[in-house]
Amino acid sequence: MGNDELILLNYWPSMFGARVRIALEEKGLDYEYIEEDLPDKSPLLLQMNPVHKKIPVLIHNGKPVCESNIIVQYIDEVWHDKAPLLPSDPYQKAQARFWADYIDKKLYDSGRKITFHKNKEEAEEGKKEVLEILKVLEGALGEKPYFVGENFGYVDISLIGFYMWFHAYETCANFSIEAECPKLMAWAKRCLERKTVSKSLGDPKTVYEIVLKFRKRLGLD
Repeated sequence: MGNDELILLNYWPSMFGARVRIALEEKGLDYEYIEEDLPDKSPLLLQMNPVHKKIPVLIHNGKPVCESNIIVQYIDEVWHDKAPLLPSDPYQKAQARFWADYIDKKLYDSGRKITFHKNKEEAEEGKKEVLEILKVLEGALGEKPYFVGENFGYVDISLIGFYMWFHAYETCANFSIEAECPKLMAWAKRCLERKTVSKSLGDPKTVYEIVLKFRKRLGLD
């Protein structure tokens, strides 16, 4: 499939967009990257994702694929001969999808309670929830180098994009993820040693600066 045209519509601080970038890099695929201005979404984005009107969107030969974990699965299925991201064993595959679904349903909303809190109580509630979620994930990781074992894959891709936001969570709610979840942070550092990951994630301190700007714009400070 060497003549495929791949275009990624994204906003660089997005943990969801980071998933797609990492998956494309893991597969060694060439793609065009288009940075979106979320307050002023492009006609292309609105055309390609008319239902949710959100990034990321992967456009493959003119056809859009939306929702980050679905995109990662699509990439893995289409380019199945390159660096598999999901396990081949049906049970392990189901488990990987379970944990990716857990991350999606839990972590983003709890993290927003921290970064875009309206009062200290909401920030504390968010901190408590985030730590509970991360400790559950740390338990699922166990002593393994990656979530499914020896190989970096789907669950790792689903979670590692949030690393960009860890500094903002910690600074806004005054806690240390490394102190609370040392094995999970060791996993994150292991992931960051992969070029496919490090080149796909934005700078955590810049993400925090963006949070501060958004808080000011929303009148939260």
